[in-house]
Amino acid sequence: MNRDVVGAIGAVAIGVAALALTQPSIAEDLHASKDREDVYLFPPPAQLRVGTLGYHAAAVDMLWVKLRVEYGMHFIESRPFPDVTHYMDAILALEPDFFPVFKFADTMLCYHAGDATADDARAARAYLQRGIESRPNDHEMWVHYGQFLAFMSPSYLSDPAEIESWRGQGAVALQRAVELGDDPDRSIAAANLLDRHGERAAAVRALERAYALTDDEKTREIIAIKLAQYHADDVRDRAKEDVGFIEKNWRSHWPFVKRGTALLLGPAPDPLACAGPKGAHDPACAMDWEPVLPSSKQP
Repeated sequence: MNRDVVGAIGAVAIGVAALALTQPSIAEDLHASKDREDVYLFPPPAQLRVGTLGYHAAAVDMLWVKLRVEYGMHFIESRPFPDVTHYMDAILALEPDFFPVFKFADTMLCYHAGDATADDARAARAYLQRGIESRPNDHEMWVHYGQFLAFMSPSYLSDPAEIESWRGQGAVALQRAVELGDDPDRSIAAANLLDRHGERAAAVRALERAYALTDDEKTREIIAIKLAQYHADDVRDRAKEDVGFIEKNWRSHWPFVKRGTALLLGPAPDPLACAGPKGAHDPACAMDWEPVLPSSKQP
């Protein structure tokens, strides 16, 4: 046999033997590397903002996709993901009102390998509060914030006083969401929570506003029953009278638009009767609902 062939066969045999000897240790090292914490490769938020050279939207999209992928991989592999806040801070530094971060902040901070702690819940709340500050007129943001405080936080907190405090603040947030255009049905849950915390007057006010905002008769019936349970029959009657006035005005002046649009347009005062300086001080010429509602004329 040719000496070169023998040498080649020997080299292959040595390579196979070496691979068989080293493969277990390489596999062990690779498996161990997966268990170690990842390295966050992006600069701090302030430097990142400068480094994107103005392409903030593109950088935010890239970071958000990267965050979602990393969170999913860590969750599936049951590994801790301590860099989640680094990603969220980087995104918010570039786009402070980026809603997806606020929408999923509680999930990413409280659903992970191991049990969530009260510190995780407080961290999630801090991000949700940042969302409220950057999106103060977004009813979805207020709903998410209120639901986390009122219904999810007790799973992570241990102090009964803190739990009750968060629930009360969550009820206020849910009511604010209704005022900004969310489903008035949420007012019933908010009123129940407010009443539990001794805020019956606030609960009654919340239901009164919800009664005026909803156009669903079944929801109104439920709200009226709740007001009766709170011994607020006068409030219920006043709310019914105000709603009747609003809907009569809507059908008389704005029948071609939706009820919500009519509420935004206002009470439509008579332009001839309200012309001139005298009309500026006449309550009947007001452009807002409150001065012309029947409840505003009651002592």
